[in-house]
Formats: sequence, structure tokens, C-alpha cells
Amino acid sequence: MQVLDHPTLIMQDPELAAAIAGEEKRQRDNLELIASENYVSRAVREAMACVMTNKYAEGYPGRRYYGGCEWVDVAETAAIDRAKRLFGAEHANVQPHSGAQANTAVFMAAGLTAGDGILGLALSHGGHLTHGHKVTLSGKFFSSVAYGVRRDSETIDFDEVRTAAREHKPKLIIAGASAYPRRMEYAPFREIADEVGAKLLVDMAHIAGLVATGLHPSPVGIADFVTTTTHKTLRGPRGGLILSNVADAQAVDKAVFPGIQGGPMMHTIAAKAVAFGEALAPGFKEYQQRVIDNARVMGEELMRAGVRLVGGGTDTHLLLVDLTPKSLTGKAVEEYLDRIRITVNKNAIPFDPQKPAVTSGIRIGTPAVTSRGMGVDEAREIGKIIGEALTDIEACVKQDALRARAAELAARFEVP
Repeated sequence: MQVLDHPTLIMQDPELAAAIAGEEKRQRDNLELIASENYVSRAVREAMACVMTNKYAEGYPGRRYYGGCEWVDVAETAAIDRAKRLFGAEHANVQPHSGAQANTAVFMAAGLTAGDGILGLALSHGGHLTHGHKVTLSGKFFSSVAYGVRRDSETIDFDEVRTAAREHKPKLIIAGASAYPRRMEYAPFREIADEVGAKLLVDMAHIAGLVATGLHPSPVGIADFVTTTTHKTLRGPRGGLILSNVADAQAVDKAVFPGIQGGPMMHTIAAKAVAFGEALAPGFKEYQQRVIDNARVMGEELMRAGVRLVGGGTDTHLLLVDLTPKSLTGKAVEEYLDRIRITVNKNAIPFDPQKPAVTSGIRIGTPAVTSRGMGVDEAREIGKIIGEALTDIEACVKQDALRARAAELAARFEVP
């Protein structure tokens, strides 16, 4: 948002206006490589700031508890219809405020009660907090068990999944990840779930844009429930989405409202509709292919610099970089890169010897820089800058030169 376009905010609340201006400058001046972040279009931002933020609309289109919902019904119906078309789903619920809440709603829709078993990918192996980690509701309310990746290939260990499922008989098996760079296979999960009588949830939050364009296998039609965020590769507003078959539609809708949420954020739902419409356009697949291409070549440059890529590379938008060959920590590298205006996040690698607050890795993603128009040449340059940075963590004699190279790239490509 251009703060100068909003003089009322500057006059009424200069402190917040300055914070927004500062964040706008940071996004413009930095190379954003956090895999879960992206830049929405101006149309999505305009929808997010629309008057629908004023409207309470508990319930669903045509079945609201408040009057005056004729226009928000149009917006939500458009979001639902576009989401179903985009993913080939029988049913879509566009109301979850986040991916975490979408997952929580599925726990309820799947019939889980306190103490029931769930089986998900370990956070330390690339999973997500909401897939059963002990610090979250999913780990506190349910009997959660984790599976991991193989030591040799660093891909999902389906032997471990099957063994854990047979032993613990979970009511819900969760597939999906937040730091898994390789293609996710869903058929083995379905087979294991059927064997033990479990429901299958696929959380495709990170790869939804790739799935929507056919550049990654789709879990729709395989899983009982599919959840996603609407930002990340999908390039929409921050929010959640649940896809299911018709048989589970009523359970999903009741789980979202009144199960875990009250009134939906209608301005966000309107922005989701805009984003889904953009994702249905032909150019969106070209964008997603560039995201993958940029991740691949950036990874090539990083390997030339002497680090290791978890899983041996990437099939998606993200890289999980093992820094142990350089005897570096994720914390130290994140902090150095931030000083040269490259934003990444420290991240645990499988079987990481470091603490979660330190880590032996960093996670890198290409959706945001690709949204700025950067291609493989720029991705290679970013990879080279990071590679050179890894040799300067202690001496810090190259910071000014590397910052200038990053700044030159950022200046050539506008933020959408």
C-alpha cells in the first residue's frame, strides 16, 4: 500500500503510517526469499481494503444469520465457485482465517475427539506445527505420533508411516509439509489410511499454486480433506481454504462455523475470490513454472558454493539448505543475509544437531522474487550473492559490496 495515497492515516495516526511506510520500503528494498511469502496484486489489495470489512455475515451464502448480506453472498459464492474450478474439487469452504484454522476445522469435520490419534510429518523433518506438534492444539488435544524422512534420500519414509499407522491406529493421517523440497506422493498415504481405517488430510499450503496449475500432483480426489493457505504460491491474501467431497461438505461447513469461527472476514474472502480468478488465468501457470525454474538454478549456484541441498535439490518453489559443510548455523546466516537485504529464515534440517532456535539450515523460496519479474539470470545472481556471503560470515568484509549487488537487483524490479 502506498501510504502517500492515504493522507487520512498520516493525519490521524502518524505512528502507524510510519510503520506501514517502513514495511513498504523494506519489501521494496529487500530480496524476499521466505518460502511462505509472496506479493499480492493491486487488485487483491484493493479487495482487502474494501467496505466488506464492515459486514457481519455469520453462516453461508443464502443461509446467513444477519440481514443485508446480498452483496457479500455474491463475493463468497464467487470465491467458492472459483476455488472449486481451480482445483477440480466438489466442495470448497473459503471462510477459514488461516491454514491453522483450516486444519483445526478438519479435525472436527473428521470426527476427532480429545485423545484420538493423528499421524503427521515431524516438524523437525519439514512438517508443520499444526500437524501434531506438542506445543499446539493438535498435539495437546490429540494423541499425536510423527513420522519422518529417510536418512539416505531425505524423502518421506513410507515404511515408517505404515509401521506407525499399524501400531497406533490413528483416526487421521496428515500429509503435507512446510519445508519439504521434493514432490509429495499421495497414493501411498491413501493406501495406508485405507488399511488402518483412517481419514486422510493433505495440507498443500506451500504448493497450492503449483497444484492449481498442474505442475505438482494434486491431492484432490485422493485425500478426504485438502487444506491450504491462500497466500504463498497461490499469491492471494493471508487466509485458509478447505476442499472436500460432497459427502463431507456439511461436516466441513459446520466445523468452520459455528465449530471454530464466528463471522467470516468478508473483505478477505472477496480478496480470495480475486486471487482465485487470477490463478485461473493462463499466465498463472507461466508464473509457477518460473518459480520452479528460479528455485532450481538458485539451488545450483548454492551447491557450487559448497553447501548441500536437503533431498538433493528441489521439485518445488523452495530449497532447504544444509549449512553444515560450511560449519555455519542457520541463525548466523539469516542474520548476515538480513544485513545485506536478503530475507530468509533459519530452518531445521532432518536429524539436525542444532537447537530449533539456531538450526543447521536455511529455507529459501522463490515465489516473491518471481512475482517481481525476476528470472533465471537474477536467480543465479542471488545464488551467487548468498554463496559469497557464506564465506564472509565471520570477517564481514564483503557486506557493503554484497548489499550493493542485492540493492541493484531490487531497484530493477518493482514490487507488484
